[in-house]
Amino acid sequence: MAKILIVTGDAAESLEVLYPYQRLLEEGYEVDIAAPARKQLRFVVHDFEPGYDTYTEKPGYTWPADLAFSEVDPGAYAAVVLPGGRAPEYLRNDPELRKILKAFFDADKPVAQICHGPLLTASVGGLEGRRVTAYPALEPDMQAAGADFQDSAAVVDGLLVSSRAWPDHPTWMREFLKVLRAKG
Repeated sequence: MAKILIVTGDAAESLEVLYPYQRLLEEGYEVDIAAPARKQLRFVVHDFEPGYDTYTEKPGYTWPADLAFSEVDPGAYAAVVLPGGRAPEYLRNDPELRKILKAFFDADKPVAQICHGPLLTASVGGLEGRRVTAYPALEPDMQAAGADFQDSAAVVDGLLVSSRAWPDHPTWMREFLKVLRAKG
């Protein structure tokens, strides 16, 4: 079966990496996790607690990166997944990652993004004229990147599937799997 790439780094949201990873494996896809370097990544857990104006952050799972960004051949993958958390804030500045993402968009391959993941797509101009969702606090960022922001569990715009955050996982993955199956 086809290979799927997940790009992430330290401080990614644990659920937003591991849920799609396991769900795609369950469907029979081969899944690789790429990061700035091959290392043990440290994820975080974001939660919503009464009395807080925003989410809280706690240490999450650790997980090994299979590949460094410099080792990724985008042509070997059918699609890419962009988890959220804090990782996209610094990953969007990585020139190797931007080359990878640009290759996926240039080849018209499926892209799944969630939470802060669309910051990566924005860094390569992939949101211009698109309908997307993201973590709601990113609405101004999505609009600045030229996107039509929609506050919804999942938004499908061609081969781009976006979602707000981990509570929307079932809807997000259901829509992404439909896109993957249709693409062949």
